[in-house]
Amino acid sequence: MARTWIGLSGLATRSLTALAVTAGCAAAQTPAEAPTARTAPAVPTAAATAPAPDTAAAWLVADDAARTVTVALQVTRAPDGAALINGRRAGQIQIVVPLNWTVQWDWRNADSTAPHSLVVMQEREKLPTEGGRPAFTNAMTRSVTAGLPAGQGDRTTFTAEEAGWYWLLCGVPSHAIAGEYLGLRVDPDAKTASLRAK
Repeated sequence: MARTWIGLSGLATRSLTALAVTAGCAAAQTPAEAPTARTAPAVPTAAATAPAPDTAAAWLVADDAARTVTVALQVTRAPDGAALINGRRAGQIQIVVPLNWTVQWDWRNADSTAPHSLVVMQEREKLPTEGGRPAFTNAMTRSVTAGLPAGQGDRTTFTAEEAGWYWLLCGVPSHAIAGEYLGLRVDPDAKTASLRAK
């Protein structure tokens, strides 16, 4: 069974290794006389502190042979008070799934300040004010509008049987319109599951 693990740790390790090699080369080329004055430590630049691109993530595992994608989703609270799904919000990332693949998700509420849920709904002009009927059979957590409290989770499996654009959104009233959603694209041309940054 061929499994495709999609992870950021390898990308981060390669980037840090390249940075260390570059720094080592630069240090080797400095003149023999170094200045005696102390300099302030370097402040990391935006490029150095920016997260790695979300073209891959450890929380998405595609099994091409079984035509299945397994997604681990967790809701947390950002320092500014916004709810995040796997560190993202407001559709910043889109999960791409090939048509007729099985989607398995393990969802967990790790936000101690509010209940949350997850439901797949057809993308429209406007986000709904609360969760409703899922776009696919079983594509929702329990208690869609009431939400599940901190520490609780839900597992579900559904088939992405219709091509199109969808939202994975929190069904608790006002949560989705506040930005608690990701994109889902069921793509008839996709060969494997992946992530796309928006």
